[in-house]
Amino acid sequence: QVRLVDSGGGSVQAGGSLRLSCVASGYTDTINCMGWFRQVPGKEREGVAGIYSISGAAAYADSVKGRFTISRDNAKNTLYLQMNNLKPEDTAMYYCAAIYGGSCADEGRVGYWGQGTQVTVSS
Repeated sequence: QVRLVDSGGGSVQAGGSLRLSCVASGYTDTINCMGWFRQVPGKEREGVAGIYSISGAAAYADSVKGRFTISRDNAKNTLYLQMNNLKPEDTAMYYCAAIYGGSCADEGRVGYWGQGTQVTVSS
């Protein structure tokens, strides 16, 4: 069992920054990848960024490359998403995810979700 607690969302103006955090607890040893997904009401959830547990390699959606940075603090069991130069189209509910096997972007491999944290970017 794994518990993920997201935080850090808020409302900012375009061009601003936010940092999301996700604290993981429980049996985390078999997690292949930790990632962030986002969803806008009425649209499918999309993968934003992921970081592989063993290699530390990161992957990003094209829409956020160069603006978002995913990182982790293993000592604190915490995942971060630094979001810079935010755009109105980044407005969404952001979810932390624990992914087992496969690609970081594979939503079908998500074993656990955080509760979500809302990000709102105004123009």
